[in-house]
Amino acid sequence: MAPKKRAAQVEVPRIKVETVEMHLVGTSPLVTHAWSEKAKKQMRDKQTKKAKQAKEAKVPAQDFIDAAYWLTEKPVLSGDMDEAETEALEAVQDASFGFPTVAFKAAAVAGAGFVDGITKVGTRGAFHIRGELAEIIGPAPVMREDMVRVGMGTADLRYRPMWEEWETVLTVEINTAAMSVEQMVNLFNVGGFACGIGEYRPEKNGSWGRFTVR
Repeated sequence: MAPKKRAAQVEVPRIKVETVEMHLVGTSPLVTHAWSEKAKKQMRDKQTKKAKQAKEAKVPAQDFIDAAYWLTEKPVLSGDMDEAETEALEAVQDASFGFPTVAFKAAAVAGAGFVDGITKVGTRGAFHIRGELAEIIGPAPVMREDMVRVGMGTADLRYRPMWEEWETVLTVEINTAAMSVEQMVNLFNVGGFACGIGEYRPEKNGSWGRFTVR
């Protein structure tokens, strides 16, 4: 009878993970444009081939409210356009807002393209940011009105929140066997300058949404 084979014991090395708090400070205004429920419904209706409805009248204050990532409860505005604007501007004074952490990760990964000896692929797997939304800290946002081009050159107006001064704190988990904390801080600095976050950021030929590590 053949002797039983002993199972080989494999020692799996532990991943060395260091958790750091990354304090980012905006160096240019941040403008956000979250997908509204109205926009999502229009996309669902188009994909499911539902009959098109007549376009509703644009309510700038509602667009402004919908374009923010709310951490506190989003207000319900009244139907009157003038009253809605007053309500919206009052509501943002004491509210809390966030921004998707994946955008900050994308900025840091993009920064790898400007640093010798570091690849975007290697950077992407070297760290993670906890949470879905990072809180935006700063004075209440103001409402911007911007003309944009959509579709076949058609012009439209967009109403979005802008933080002229802003900062945030990220909780970042780093695989220090792949990248040091110092290297990661450098990538966030470079990414904040070269890529940024939000609307009209450097990555999209703009200048908003830039940041640095404090």
